[in-house]
Amino acid sequence: MPVFGADGMVTRMWEGLEEIGWAGLKHNYGSAEDVPGLLHRCAGPSPEDAEEAADELHNLLYHQGGWICSAASAALPFLLRLAADARVRCRRTVLGLVASLAAESGRVADRLLDPGWPPAWEQVLPEVLDLLTDPDPGIRRSAADVVSDCDSPGHLLLPALLRCWQVERDLVNRLDLTLALGRAVTREPAGNRADEAGALLRSLLDSPEPQLRLAAVHALAPHDPGLAESRLEVVLDAIRAPSAELWQRSSSVAGGARGVQYWTAALYTSASPAFALGLLADHHDEEQRVGGLTQAGGLLAQWRSPAEVLLPAIADRLDDPVTEVRYRAVELLACLGPVAAAHADAVAGLLEDTAARNTRTGETVAEASLWALARMNDPRCVPALAERVRGVARSGFASASAHFGSGHSPHFPALPALHEVLTQVPEHAARLLPSIRDRLGKAPEVVGCKQLCDVLAAWGPAAKSAVPQLLDLLEDDERWTAAATALAGIGPAGNGGRELLLARSSAPDSGADAELAAWAYLRVGGEREPVLSVLGPAAVGGRFPHPSLRKLADLGSHAAPFADRIRPMVNDRDTWIRVEAAHALWAATGDTESTVPALLEAVRDLAEGTFFPVMLPALRYLARIGPAARPAADLLRDVAAGDRRLHYSGGWRAFTEDESVRVAIDELFAATA
Repeated sequence: MPVFGADGMVTRMWEGLEEIGWAGLKHNYGSAEDVPGLLHRCAGPSPEDAEEAADELHNLLYHQGGWICSAASAALPFLLRLAADARVRCRRTVLGLVASLAAESGRVADRLLDPGWPPAWEQVLPEVLDLLTDPDPGIRRSAADVVSDCDSPGHLLLPALLRCWQVERDLVNRLDLTLALGRAVTREPAGNRADEAGALLRSLLDSPEPQLRLAAVHALAPHDPGLAESRLEVVLDAIRAPSAELWQRSSSVAGGARGVQYWTAALYTSASPAFALGLLADHHDEEQRVGGLTQAGGLLAQWRSPAEVLLPAIADRLDDPVTEVRYRAVELLACLGPVAAAHADAVAGLLEDTAARNTRTGETVAEASLWALARMNDPRCVPALAERVRGVARSGFASASAHFGSGHSPHFPALPALHEVLTQVPEHAARLLPSIRDRLGKAPEVVGCKQLCDVLAAWGPAAKSAVPQLLDLLEDDERWTAAATALAGIGPAGNGGRELLLARSSAPDSGADAELAAWAYLRVGGEREPVLSVLGPAAVGGRFPHPSLRKLADLGSHAAPFADRIRPMVNDRDTWIRVEAAHALWAATGDTESTVPALLEAVRDLAEGTFFPVMLPALRYLARIGPAARPAADLLRDVAAGDRRLHYSGGWRAFTEDESVRVAIDELFAATA
């Protein structure tokens, strides 16, 4: 270990540093010539500057992972020397960087692993293991984290881990050591201490300390698949015990009750609701109750069957004294929508609950209940929706559409935008249209106007009473495109705008706007020729853009003159183009020999439970084609009855996308029966 002299560290810390050609090495931002200076700063007297330098090294050498750079291999010995010296102010941050690099080295492909890393790691591993006995318990935890994350074989790790386990008295450190033992014992060759380590871990399943029992389950579960299910009560007792706060100080989890819940949920990957139901049981800690709803939401976003069991427990939280708990409970009922309609009365009782979340937008429980009633198609949502359309009530609904990735993260309880709520209730259009007409008459901002017009387009002919306001908007150069979209959706009832739409379709240099105008003109009852004359030149290099293909499909057989240009696009590399081209070609020519296989290929992965947004229009187009699309119906025969939700997005969209896909599959079955 380096020794400090009167003037600071002696040269042992930096031995060999100057002999390395740093300028020729690479990190995430280019040349590594800045690395030696940052290493020196890590050893400096200022804690703030040392931490800043360590953070910068983490960014340069690791960033977001994906490879092990040559600078990381060269810096590794110096990082361990810094971590080993008690007078370095950023030791734990430095060890965090080492843990990130060690974990990534075991994940990346060989071509992305610097050739210098394996020998550098082999050289420093004894120093890492020495840190397991450091006087500072925090350093011992961080060292255990590094050992857990590295991919060194068990026979190199287990002797040191077992030796440290025998002398370690800090309970938090014992948790991290338990997890490190669990990972090391699975890395071949594990060596002659593997049986001893396995026996120790199994003995911890009956430890009097609940968190050690939980750690043992985590350590053993990867190579004992049934263990987590068989020890569910042990797991729930530990997660819901006050001692769960110990994990906040660990290097493995470093989270409170909700963090431990999320971490442990990864052990329960089936559709069984037992783990989530256990977390939903009453608990004095609001973090536990919030976390239970979060885990229930994550399970429900992946599987349909748990809803029946979890619904009563979720509904029981509607009268919770904590705002966040009530909000999350009613938001989950909104996600489930029609399935949760039996609880509509309890949800309606929250329409006056103006308690707001502690978030930037401050969504209220009332707004979540309004969204839930809309999803349940309950008419009690209409008065409050009308108020928000007119702008006389504050709105915590999103100002614009937002999409969240699905992944495997916990459920994200966000509200949709107001116009997305309105599209859910076309049956109540007649009662909501006066408010929308009033709002449009007051010329809302362009974005708001477009959103309301999108709602009218989605409602279709049911929105015809808004035509006078839409005709007025056609005169507005900033808002006419929104009005044209709405009129196209409403159809012939909007024929009063034909002449103006026709004029806009022939405006010089109007591009896509001319297409929109010509298409809307056709939809409200105009002639086909303007659309044909506008869409013809839309093909660039023989290819129609994506929106133009949809408009061509509306022309049906009258688009036949463009068939030769559409046909090659059925084999385009872009799936969206292939799908829209196949539909347009079928509409124009009735060709099913080339179009059905293209659409079938677009939905093929759906049979394996994988959904992408392009699949939904493909399913609808197949249903329009009818009996010739029977191969697609045969392919998807078992999908409709499947339990796993079919979705691409996260949040509430995970539920609405699944519903839409299943409706489209049912329509396909009906059309091909």
